[in-house]
Amino acid sequence: MKSIDLNVEQLQQMKAHPGFIAALDQSGGSTPGALRLYGIKEGAWTNEDEMFAIVHQMRKRMITSPGFTGERIIGAILFENTMDRDIEGQPTADYLWNVKRVVPFLKVDKGLATEKDGIQLMKPMPGLGALLEEAKSKRIFGTKMRSVIKQANEAGIKNIVNQQFELAAQIIAAELLPIVEPEVDIHCPEKAKAEALLKAAILEKLNQLPAGQLAMLKLTLPEQDNFYADFVKHPKVLRVVALSGGYSREEANDRLRRNHGIIASFSRALAEGLSAQQSDAEFNAMLDKSIQSIFEASNT
Repeated sequence: MKSIDLNVEQLQQMKAHPGFIAALDQSGGSTPGALRLYGIKEGAWTNEDEMFAIVHQMRKRMITSPGFTGERIIGAILFENTMDRDIEGQPTADYLWNVKRVVPFLKVDKGLATEKDGIQLMKPMPGLGALLEEAKSKRIFGTKMRSVIKQANEAGIKNIVNQQFELAAQIIAAELLPIVEPEVDIHCPEKAKAEALLKAAILEKLNQLPAGQLAMLKLTLPEQDNFYADFVKHPKVLRVVALSGGYSREEANDRLRRNHGIIASFSRALAEGLSAQQSDAEFNAMLDKSIQSIFEASNT
């Protein structure tokens, strides 16, 4: 019975607890950039295994930091390599929940396909079924998958939303909670128009979800404040979260404050200002300040 109770507790936390989601899921392609921002140059590793070991040290330093707890961070998104590693003798997902009371999610996409019709779909995921089984066995609560909208192209945006919800159905069937993330590029020339097309396409799909099924939405902060209010109160949406999308933490927080009921799921904006060269005291103080600013912006 314990795992069922645990899921109920996690579900309740994701639905109602104040706070935000830490996105710790940069994978192969974006890892060198994340490490560079953290003050580690590309020559510091000779192969991918060494690079992932270094990035795990960075993740571990963040997760074990005193300020990183379920009081302000309700969930954390991991990528597969992090899920497969341990923190202080426990699998990462178990450590997150058992020690920190932070609900673990897993990034399941394999990156982006080439741009077509103004969008980038996700690459094919032939191993998704096996990955979802593994995630379930490692007590992951939900998943996240990202695709990107570059242009306000109606056909392209419909394709993105169709792909997201087809995969979401598979994830729900595996008894995990999907975070659907069709990101609108912040440099999209007609960003507001793209957001209007996206909103219509998502609403259609949400309304088709069978009774009892839930999803979360991870969206770019919109041009029009409270534009996604319909999603915040939608019965099929557990929570609406926002990506920082290239905005600085200050701008992302400003935009977030103006969108009531939406919480952060920041990656780069959360790690902004952290560096490998900082002492633990400096690192922990910087991260705590960052967590507090994002927590306050999420709590509107």
